[in-house]
Amino acid sequence: MRVKPAPGLQVRDPFTKKLLAADGIEVPDDSPVWNRILNDGDVVRVEQPAAAAPAQARAVTGDDKA
Repeated sequence: MRVKPAPGLQVRDPFTKKLLAADGIEVPDDSPVWNRILNDGDVVRVEQPAAAAPAQARAVTGDDKA
């Protein structure tokens, strides 16, 4: 899951002791520490857009009709 500081707060990563970036960081879903911080309201979960599948390109051959 991805979390970022709640509005108006600065939150330190409990492991690195550095402040979280405003756009958030990726943390383990099953982490008791991060789930506690999330439940306390110090961070909010960032909804990630679904990863777009890359378009499949195909080679143009002489047999292709335009």
